[in-house]
Amino acid sequence: MMHAPSGFQSKRLEKAWQVRLAHFPMEIRFDNPVDTAVISLTGAQCALDCAHCGGHYLRGMQPIWQAKVDGATSCLISGGYDASGRVPVTAHLDRIKTIRRGRVMNWHVGLIGEDEIRTIAPYVDVISFDFVGDDETIREVYGLDLTVEDYVQSYQLLRRYAQVLPHITIGLRGGEIGHEVRSLEILGDLGVEGLVLIVFIPTAGTRYADRQPPQIGEVVEILVEARLRFPDKPLYLGCMRPRGRYRLELDPLAVRAGVNAIVNPTREAVRLAEELGLRITHGRECCVVRGLGNGAYPILLTGQDTSDIMRAGGETR
Repeated sequence: MMHAPSGFQSKRLEKAWQVRLAHFPMEIRFDNPVDTAVISLTGAQCALDCAHCGGHYLRGMQPIWQAKVDGATSCLISGGYDASGRVPVTAHLDRIKTIRRGRVMNWHVGLIGEDEIRTIAPYVDVISFDFVGDDETIREVYGLDLTVEDYVQSYQLLRRYAQVLPHITIGLRGGEIGHEVRSLEILGDLGVEGLVLIVFIPTAGTRYADRQPPQIGEVVEILVEARLRFPDKPLYLGCMRPRGRYRLELDPLAVRAGVNAIVNPTREAVRLAEELGLRITHGRECCVVRGLGNGAYPILLTGQDTSDIMRAGGETR
């Protein structure tokens, strides 16, 4: 049985929905990103062994030196971190130049310096940047002796060179809610073009393997808070989120919370969108790529596994 929102949450959901109606047309986009090639600059290698990932999701990506991009209209360029929390974005630039031709490039980068972003800028259309709003979460999850200020500096630097869409992982610290509202507060001060929200997925072989994802009500509250804080910015519910019954319950609530796009939605979310009178459009690329040129980005909820991201994140029952 699906969990009905409490009276308080129902009022918050309705408020978020009314904010959406006041700032956006009656339409929603559902993405199935089959035309985006997912590529790792480091193959399956990552120096950090992060608590939520452990390199697991890199194994679902194509190594840059073996990448097949025929038929792809866009690419997600990602990779493992080095010991300082940086993706080696300047590696394999010759190969990047080759696959760049005729394709939109979304880069998923970690912390970065100005020389690096200046070097890759000609090959960047949009940047996906994981934002964390709590020092203890950074230390526990990534094992890095860094602070929120390091993330703020990288975010501000990136925005000088490219369109940036920050990602917030709800429940990043082993399913516990902690950094999310502070992240929204900081990003509200810094400014955003749009926001991607993703949900922690307990993953076998990681330090958080035995944890649970955050409660659906907690996730919905973060979605509502994002909608209210960013009334005129697009919100995406991205592909990285738990599957099965969890997604079955979450997706329709995300529609009611006022998101603008959902990656691989459940049938229940599609039905609710139809009942609410939303005009449905469809995309075949990564959600941040589809947002380019629209003047605004929707808030997303994504996950962590590229099979979730690009393939197995499909509609579930």
